[in-house]
Formats: sequence, C-alpha cells, structure tokens
Amino acid sequence: MSDVTQLLDAIQCGNPQAAEELLPLVYAELRRLAAGRLSRESPGQTLQPTALVHEAYLRLVGDGGDREQETGHSGFDSRGHFFAAAAEAMRRILVENARRKARVKHGGQVQRVELVELDLAQEPPADELLALDEALAKFELEEPEKAKLVKLRYFVGLSLEEAADTLGVSRATASRHWTYARAWLYNAVADS
Repeated sequence: MSDVTQLLDAIQCGNPQAAEELLPLVYAELRRLAAGRLSRESPGQTLQPTALVHEAYLRLVGDGGDREQETGHSGFDSRGHFFAAAAEAMRRILVENARRKARVKHGGQVQRVELVELDLAQEPPADELLALDEALAKFELEEPEKAKLVKLRYFVGLSLEEAADTLGVSRATASRHWTYARAWLYNAVADS
C-alpha cells in the first residue's frame, strides 16, 4: 500500500494530521495536472493552477460536510481513486467558474478583447466548456467508465497511459474508449 493510500485511509478514519501530510505528496502532481488543464482554457482565464489545486484539495479532504456531494463518494480506495476524484473536483470547479462568468452580473455578455485585436472582426467564442459539461453528463449516464476516462484526460490532463493506469485498464482498451468518447461527445456538442 503506498504512502498516499495509507494517508487517505487515515483521513477517512478522521485523522486531521493525515491531511497535512498528504498535501506535500500529491501537490506537485495535482499542480502539474491543473496547469495542463488550464493551459487548454480560453484566453482571459483568471483562475490560476495553484487556486484550482487548492480548491480541489479542500473539496477532497477538507472538513466540509459536502465532500460526498462534491466527489460522489465518502472515501478513497487508492491513489488512482484519489486522482479520479481530483479530476471530478477540478471539472466541477471549472464548470462553476464558467457558469459564474457567463452570468450578466459578472460580465457574461461582455467579451474581453485584446487591444491589438481591437480592429479585427471576430465572433465571440462558443461556451465550449459548458457545452462539453452538459454532453459529458449525458454521456456519463450511458457510459460511466468511458466518462471517467474523458474526465481524466480532458479535465486533469493525464496522458492516455496515465489514465489507463488510473482506471486499471489496458492502454488498448483506454484507446478504444477514448476514440469512442471523443466521437460521441463531438456529435453531442455539435448537435447542441
């Protein structure tokens, strides 16, 4: 059993010291994954990788009573399970942030334009993240395992090999699932 898995078990048993010991072990990897995910966001993104990691970590191991609601479970079975939950937490944070920014109160109808682009005629970018989240929610009902793969690849930024290891499937199976999921989601987003 890895150090991470042992600390996750201790957190589940209510040991407050374990959460402090876990952060240094997973922080670098979570930060790398968050930076990779945010690098694919549209320009003008104000959420920083550090903030995304901290918010996700608090949702995963914080004292909040809504941990089960945020992550879909009350404990972690393994290191892979923890990172899958981190993918889900990061996804939810990014979607909440996108929804907040889309509200009129937060300038949702205003498009940021770089000063050098001021003379260019551009159409505003589509709300890809919200459309993807809606399609992913539908996809998750039909294909939950394939949806987990999408979350790990798209929202956390894992490679196909890393996602396959996390899910405990072969690389070939992960590749087939990824191809199917991309086609399914592309059609769902294009139809909406």
